Amino acid sequence: MAIYNNQESQNPLFQKIEQVRRRQGKIRDTHINLAHGSGGKAMRDLIDDVFVNNFDNPILSQLEDQASFDLASLSLHGDRLAFTTDSYVVDPLFFPGSGIGELAINGTINDLAVSGAKPLYLTCSVILEEGLPVETLRRVVSSMQKAAQKAGIQIVTGDTKVVHRGCADKLFINTAGIGIIPANIDISPRNIQPGDVVIINGEIGNHGTAILIARGELELETNIESDCQSLYELVAEIIKICPQIHAMRDATRGGLATVLNEFALTANVGIRINENAIPVKEQVNGVCEILGLDPLYLANEGKLVIVAPKEKAELILSTMKNHPTGKQASIIGEIIPKPSGIVFLKTTFGAERIVDMLVGDQLPRIC
Repeated sequence: MAIYNNQESQNPLFQKIEQVRRRQGKIRDTHINLAHGSGGKAMRDLIDDVFVNNFDNPILSQLEDQASFDLASLSLHGDRLAFTTDSYVVDPLFFPGSGIGELAINGTINDLAVSGAKPLYLTCSVILEEGLPVETLRRVVSSMQKAAQKAGIQIVTGDTKVVHRGCADKLFINTAGIGIIPANIDISPRNIQPGDVVIINGEIGNHGTAILIARGELELETNIESDCQSLYELVAEIIKICPQIHAMRDATRGGLATVLNEFALTANVGIRINENAIPVKEQVNGVCEILGLDPLYLANEGKLVIVAPKEKAELILSTMKNHPTGKQASIIGEIIPKPSGIVFLKTTFGAERIVDMLVGDQLPRIC
């Protein structure tokens, strides 16, 4: 709305002011350039138009250099703060079933959730390469907001940097998150005991396989999609019926095998798993056989590995199967006292082999 009368509106100076007001907060460039990271008007317009318009909430809209919270309101959810950060450099930016934006939100939510925490707030920092199409950035940011809304959390602060063409690969994202852990919840591999069981919420290897196919380096056609999803609601249901969960982790880089080895080493126990009990999509197995990969080491972005007391196993399993993200849940193994620090796999043929920690990386830049 103009703040001057009709006579003043005929003045060229005031007309110019009105034009500036109409343009304020709108980005007209089609591609990212160095000015968008300069700290000036171009950067402010980019932030207003792309980020604030999507993430808008009372905390973010203050546009301070930090987000401030009322401690009393946080303490209503529990007695400890969970804090995590992660960076996402996945290639390609978009892949079957998901993309880097949704991945950044759900990945950080899941890192909080596996501690038993209720995720509340996230940050979003981006490193943009000069020449990135603005529409690509809009698509990424929109997917981030949709994922955040679905999980019931807010993105409350962030940062934007632009680097010269060739100094990055299109777009990198860093997200940090805070959540609150309820009183009397203590989830840690240190709690694992012999006799405990190992449970997973569904098929492994889908994310790693989807990324591999999306890169177009192999002439393979599948309908495999990433399993990228928030696990918080599933975790909340599990904790509700069994607060005594001993250990919980999402199996991302390094896959199921890496998580189990970390559990075995931390708790100084052995773990025996059953190949026939581990859910793997037939197409994932097929791709692994062709390329000499092992689905146990493939990345996941929506798979939860739980170690719990044996007497609670069936209750946990039935609860998981009644949730959309746990319909294919399965008890896949048990904790044994010795040999400590070792994971064994009972194969389909009845033999046993050691499942070691991943050496190298089967698929780089998968998250």
